[in-house]
Amino acid sequence: MKSFFIGKYEIKLPIIQGGMGVGVSLNGLASAVANEGGIGVISAAGLGLLYPEFKGSYTDKCIYGLKEEIRKAREKTLGTIGINIMVALSNFTEMVKTAIAEEADVIFAGAGLPLDLPSYLTDGSKTMLVPIVSSPRAAKLICEKWYVNYNYLPDAIVVEGPKAGGHLGFKKEQIDNEEFSLEKLIPEVVKVAGNYSGIKNIPVIAAGEISTGNDIARFMDLGASAVQMGSIFVPTNECDASVEFKKVYVNSDQSDIRIIQSPVGMPGRAFDGEFIRRVAEGREKPRSCPFHCIKTCDYTKSPYCIIKALYNAAKGNMEKGYAFAGNNAYMADKISTVKEVIEKLKNDFFLNKVVL
Repeated sequence: MKSFFIGKYEIKLPIIQGGMGVGVSLNGLASAVANEGGIGVISAAGLGLLYPEFKGSYTDKCIYGLKEEIRKAREKTLGTIGINIMVALSNFTEMVKTAIAEEADVIFAGAGLPLDLPSYLTDGSKTMLVPIVSSPRAAKLICEKWYVNYNYLPDAIVVEGPKAGGHLGFKKEQIDNEEFSLEKLIPEVVKVAGNYSGIKNIPVIAAGEISTGNDIARFMDLGASAVQMGSIFVPTNECDASVEFKKVYVNSDQSDIRIIQSPVGMPGRAFDGEFIRRVAEGREKPRSCPFHCIKTCDYTKSPYCIIKALYNAAKGNMEKGYAFAGNNAYMADKISTVKEVIEKLKNDFFLNKVVL
């Protein structure tokens, strides 16, 4: 596997660990992946729930939590640390400003178009900016807007296909349509990035349903410089979620994975379970909204509170929450270490190249 650059940072291992909230990818998982040469990613979603002892508003707690997670990660690794910040978060601006002030190496921004992301950069900022898109049209729009408005181009672009876990940037009917497959999207976004090759090298990162070294080799052959992988790192010792959460991955099969409609307003891929079935029956209606965490969420019309559901699941209370998961998340058969997972990916990748 060849190294690649995101801005000034050389990434020795072309694997980005996907940001998973609430409380699934924090400093523990991120630092472990960074120590292997990849990019470890802390999810900014719902950090206020994880630091209830800090006084102040929900956003104040989120800011404190992000600072703490970055600090803890820095104590464990000298590697590259990224922050995943959803555009849909009501405190998106505060989280971005905090990540930049704390000198996070990379911000990954998806679940919406981060059209103003470069406006938050400060003089001497060390943070690279990477949008997450689901179409060449979105990639083109972001490049155009950033370049015209801020004289800035993305330091990389993550292309997340319809087989990814969590929130998906596709309509439900597009998810199984080959016209929207990651295999089709990657060359198209590589072409968009190539239009700016005379100004800046913009590596393209493939994401969604990538779970083997063979998958990594396949998408690199299509022009990707690296891959983003999330679900494969959940059943590891270093993952910040509870053991009960990890066991959902280990004890599942393919039939357990389904598409749900999230209160965020997007379809999502998750493991089925008692909570999701109660939601379908209308038995999880929220009575209030103390967090206002998502811009597009109206609790009076929402079928459930997503931040509470994800937090409960990560803490092991699967009766009150559920686990997002990629299309191949069921393939895990045990809880391993991050090092073991990456060594297997490297071996599979090497064998793929030898065979070819």
